[in-house]
Amino acid sequence: MMHNNKRVLVAMSGGIDSSAVCLMLQEQGYEVVGMTMRVYDLPRQFAEGETDPDFIRSARELADRLGIEHHVADVRKEFRESIVTYFIGEYEAGRTPNPCVCCNRDFKFRLMREWADRLDCAFMATGHYVKTETAADGFTYLLMGDDVRKDQSYFLWRVPQQTLQRCIFPLGPFEKPQVRAYLDEKGFGVRAKQGESMEICFVEGDYRDFLLEQRHDLAEKVNGGRYVNTLGQDLGQHRGVPFYTVGQRKGLGIALGKPAYVVRLNAEKNTVVLGDEADLQTTAFFAENAELVNPEAFFADPNLTVRIRYHSNPVTCRAEILPDGRLLVRTTETLSAVTPGQSAVFYSGRRMVGGAFIASQKGIGQYL
Repeated sequence: MMHNNKRVLVAMSGGIDSSAVCLMLQEQGYEVVGMTMRVYDLPRQFAEGETDPDFIRSARELADRLGIEHHVADVRKEFRESIVTYFIGEYEAGRTPNPCVCCNRDFKFRLMREWADRLDCAFMATGHYVKTETAADGFTYLLMGDDVRKDQSYFLWRVPQQTLQRCIFPLGPFEKPQVRAYLDEKGFGVRAKQGESMEICFVEGDYRDFLLEQRHDLAEKVNGGRYVNTLGQDLGQHRGVPFYTVGQRKGLGIALGKPAYVVRLNAEKNTVVLGDEADLQTTAFFAENAELVNPEAFFADPNLTVRIRYHSNPVTCRAEILPDGRLLVRTTETLSAVTPGQSAVFYSGRRMVGGAFIASQKGIGQYL
């Protein structure tokens, strides 16, 4: 399919980063087409008497000012059916979801590709702090952004090759303060002073309140579960597996005379296993549904590292495939609170080479 090589579709969230992207690409001679996704409405996004949320008004205003085409994709229904349902379901299954990872692949970048095709745009651009490179092996890789604190490659491991090949990430070489300064300099000072967006766009405050709001029968359904220690001995009652996450220490509502941590969750039995900090530590874990850019190179890579949560440091590791298709990942350093449902994202230097979902750690003992 041939597209207009000068047209680029920009995901406009109305915030600092995507605003800077529009300006930068316009300066580089691209014909910018803006697209804003309306996925979930929160009450605080509406000014009095307004029917559109503030981020859509902000994006539209910028598009007017820059003289660019602007479209709104209202996908609230699909988003609720797919991402919100997944989010709640993961907690119910005793896992901790990674909604941004799923949204980027199944929603954000899929929609962008569909709209780019429809609007005759050869390229797509977002305000993520990452870079891409096409390597000698013919694959397109994501690279960590230069601003290590803002690098967002962790959330993008499931974006498919054919999409990445059409993506432009103008903010990869910049640090956040430089982006603010750039907007300021271009006469967009008000935008430069905007705050950061939240981690999960559809949850305000504690995720537990969100679960209760969405599933009115949940508290009743999961009530009466038991806390047990690592030997399986009963310690008392808890609120239900969905309200806990591996590594949690606060808000357990139980006094054991020493700090207790959530070590494991069993949704089928509705039990929460408590232990001490040492019980959370491991040098091996299982991961499933892996997507590796170049599997051959991946398993042979001597510089392989892994991050098990967004802000964690990459740790040297090696990985192998088990007969059932899961990955067994061994690390040179001790990891703490490996959390099922979260992402394990693999790197070789600054290059992101694959990812997988952290699986249940049942049976990992035999590999330690």
